[in-house]
Amino acid sequence: MAYKILDTCINCGACEAECPESAISQGDTQYVIDAELCIDCGACADVCPVDAPQPE
Repeated sequence: MAYKILDTCINCGACEAECPESAISQGDTQYVIDAELCIDCGACADVCPVDAPQPE
């Protein structure tokens, strides 16, 4: 199960820098997670100040 980023994302970029698989990138309005690359490690959720990354 991959993570997804909720609309509460504040575009700080902390999650992108923390992802060991480079599955997170800047989308049109907020960061997005490529479900095919996500290994469900939760590193993004651990560093997010607004708890935007959540398991799908």
